[in-house]
Amino acid sequence: MSHHLKAFVRGYFSAISGKAKPATLVNRYVADSDEELKQHIAFFEAAFPRYELTVDDIIEEGDKVAVRATFKGVHKGDLMGIAPTGQHVTLPLFLIYRVAKDKIVEHWMGVDQMELMKQLKVSEMA
Repeated sequence: MSHHLKAFVRGYFSAISGKAKPATLVNRYVADSDEELKQHIAFFEAAFPRYELTVDDIIEEGDKVAVRATFKGVHKGDLMGIAPTGQHVTLPLFLIYRVAKDKIVEHWMGVDQMELMKQLKVSEMA
């Protein structure tokens, strides 16, 4: 059984994790059909420059790759009107990528946004 897509996603994580994420780099891995993912990457890169993504678990099935990952970053830029706090955050997230012709063409993501607010110490529950 081939694990080509898992290797592709691991390579993508390695290419962007802890590094600047210019459009030229992102475009190598993400197709124009997934503009939402490109915008998401730019949005979080602005708020958490050089954020890291670590693969915790990865599963390949057909043209999809499911990833349980960890996001780590320091809040150094505006985030939905929240001024930089300098807080370090670590969040679990789940991603499913659909890959075609060595590019991510579609994605689904789940992350606990309340946990993010708690770690930024901006939530009433923090």
